[in-house]
Amino acid sequence: MRVLVVLGSLLAFLSVFAIWTERQALNTDDWVDTSGRLIQNETIREAVGDFLVDQLYENVDVERELEEILPGETKDLAGPVSGGLRQVAGQGADQVLQSSAAQELWKSANRTTHEQLLAVLEEKEGTVSTEEGEVTLNLGGLVTNLADQVGIGASLAEKLPEDAGQITILRSDQLKTAQDVVVAVKGLALLLSLLTLLCFGLAIYLSSEGRWVTVLYCGVGLIAAGFASIVLREVAGGIVVGQLVEEESVRPAAEATWSIATSLMTSIAATVIVVGVLFGIAGWLASPTGSARSTRRFLAPVLDEHVAYAYALLAIVVGFYFISAPTQNLRTFLTTLAIAGLAAFGIHELRRQTAEEFPDADFGEFFGRTRDKVVGAVREANIGERASKIRLPEMRKPAAPGEATTEVAPTSGDDARLARLERLAKLHEQGVLTDEELAAEKSRVLGE
Repeated sequence: MRVLVVLGSLLAFLSVFAIWTERQALNTDDWVDTSGRLIQNETIREAVGDFLVDQLYENVDVERELEEILPGETKDLAGPVSGGLRQVAGQGADQVLQSSAAQELWKSANRTTHEQLLAVLEEKEGTVSTEEGEVTLNLGGLVTNLADQVGIGASLAEKLPEDAGQITILRSDQLKTAQDVVVAVKGLALLLSLLTLLCFGLAIYLSSEGRWVTVLYCGVGLIAAGFASIVLREVAGGIVVGQLVEEESVRPAAEATWSIATSLMTSIAATVIVVGVLFGIAGWLASPTGSARSTRRFLAPVLDEHVAYAYALLAIVVGFYFISAPTQNLRTFLTTLAIAGLAAFGIHELRRQTAEEFPDADFGEFFGRTRDKVVGAVREANIGERASKIRLPEMRKPAAPGEATTEVAPTSGDDARLARLERLAKLHEQGVLTDEELAAEKSRVLGE
């Protein structure tokens, strides 16, 4: 059982990365949404703007374009104006990228590139082969928009070369490796998620005694897997950015890109932690602690007479989660179904346990016990208040001749003994004291 719990925790840790890869790298809609958040980041937007300005000046003779625009003798100013215009273009690039039109162009370019990338990785017909061609992100439209912003873009679109504003995503010599990786990763998220729940379910099923401890350990394992994923994301971010980015000026943008692109990983890890907390609550509810026993006493009438409502509530929660999930696919459906199965098994076991512990429990009994506890607490408080007023007989000085003497009689301890006996009865009733322990304590109190 311990091996199954440890194995399930390790699989949960790996599932976080598999699910992130499936949704972030292999889902076009998710990537387009992420790319939209990337361009809204100021640091990334500044880096993209610098790239667009560089592409504009590398592919267009700006000085010559200005000579054609400037009238008469002012054509001689084309050179200085071109240098100053580059500074203006850097500021204008940020304004261009903040516009809704430019951001839509950015997202559209990312969608086209991602669809092309998936077609290549899945080796669909008519796509780029692994021997020739590249997968690129085409930002030529944004370069043209920038030229319009600085006032030299009237006929620029026709003059720009085809490769202007293009960023290479994968070269042809890298495609074969990428295709092999996709074949290995595809479907891994579903497999790892189901194996995680299978290990936990089998460990719980095999725990005939102390099952609540196994459920609690499963919750701890899931919580540990979630936090470990978050920590590894931070560590890997520093390594990846350090390996891929050599220029210090670009490093902040690369760090921001990693943070946004892997934010989904944090969300997935948080979901794993929440599921782990639910496992922990289930383990506590089945435990022999006094608070759990009181909770089971309260739930006993519901599980005995209205268990259908409990299953109906579970079905509603599961259905709502599946509908509101970011992606509705086979993995989401089967994982949700497996978790629902574990929850249904938990309700069944909890009902069996409460039926054995409280066969005649009802709501009247529960609220009656609560009322008795309140009355008992008030009574004990009153007894304590009276006891605090009791004073021991004071040392009496010899009476002067003719002076009357007074006697202070000690107060009986019957009330205090009665309060202790009532408390012992409550502890026995809650299962804290056994019959033998109750008898021994009663004898000691009465002997006193």
